[in-house]
Parts: sequence; C-alpha cells; structure tokens
Amino acid sequence: MREVSINTQSSIKIGDIYFDPFEIHEPVHDASVIFVTHTHYDHFDVESINNVKKDDTYLVIVDDDEYINKVDFDENHIIRVKPNNSYKVLDYDFYTVPSYNLDKIFHKKEYNWVGYVVIIDNETYYIMGDTDPVDEAYNVKCDYLFVPIGGYYTMNFKQASKFTNEVKPKEVFPIHYGSIVGDMSMGEKFRKMIDSDIKVNILIK
Repeated sequence: MREVSINTQSSIKIGDIYFDPFEIHEPVHDASVIFVTHTHYDHFDVESINNVKKDDTYLVIVDDDEYINKVDFDENHIIRVKPNNSYKVLDYDFYTVPSYNLDKIFHKKEYNWVGYVVIIDNETYYIMGDTDPVDEAYNVKCDYLFVPIGGYYTMNFKQASKFTNEVKPKEVFPIHYGSIVGDMSMGEKFRKMIDSDIKVNILIK
C-alpha cells in the first residue's frame, strides 16, 4: 500500500496521486495524476490544483467545460469521465462509479458525478466522492475504501458503517467530516461500528 494522507475533508493523496485536492496553499508540484470527483468548491479547488500539478500531470475530471477551462492543462493531459466507464491514465487502470444522493438535492444522479476505483500496485482503491450508499457502490470490490461519513451532504457515519461492513474492504478511511460538515468525533463513532476484521484508518484529526 502506498502512503496515504488526507489534507482536509476529502482531499486525498496516495503516493503522487491526488483526489480532490483542497486547501493546499503552498506549491509542491508533485502530482502525476489529479482526480476530481465533482465540481463543488471543496473538491474542485483551482488554487490547490495549480499548487500540485506539474507540466506533465494528468487531470481526470467529470466532463464539464465550464470547470475544465478554469485550469491550465494540455487537452492531451485531460481525461474526461462519465459514470460506469473504464479508463487508463499512465499505468493505472480505473473505472468510475456513479456518486449521488438518494434523498437530498446536493448531488443529483443526472449530474453524472463519480467516484473512482483505481488499481495501484495490484491493489484496488475506491474513492467514493460525495455520495449516499447507492446500489452501484455495493457492486464494488476493493482493498481500500474512502467513504464519506459526515451526513447532510452525504451518507452519515451510521449509514457509512453499514455500507462498509457489507462491502468488506481490507481497510477503510472515513472522509468528508471535521470541517465543512460533521464534527471530529464522527471518526471514532464510525470506528466503533466497523467489524473487527476491517482495519479503520482515521487520518482526519
């Protein structure tokens, strides 16, 4: 497993791969690939994207010119994605899973926003994005799960724990709580509800 860090909420770094970089205020320019799950400000952050990108960085993003045009990438380094499709970037195979709300208005299914299932070093990482426990997500088999738990905009920690226990990853990382939504105690509340055979990694502290 590559080194994992979570900057805030849902800003995830796995090795030199970023997912939804957010509130990265210093230039590091170390990203090989940047994945964007959707275009809400805490997932599509132009300053953070510019601070992690290099000249040869690839951007994987939902197909929306309004937002793609806000960042400076060569077209041949942009992979535009839609739900339920398979892709490849550099040496990484990945596919997209629909990411949406079941009973809220914030993330509608028709927006075509996504989560990503990425194969890295023969292991499977599922970054869910902002979503409820939708049917399509239950079909994913993964080693490492990054699941939102904050509630209000996404599933809450009780729904997330039930989902996690059903899909059975080796390890789970709770995300999307602790600042914009959801208090810091939710990580431990989530941990206590997870089956003992699943390792819980709490990186938001």
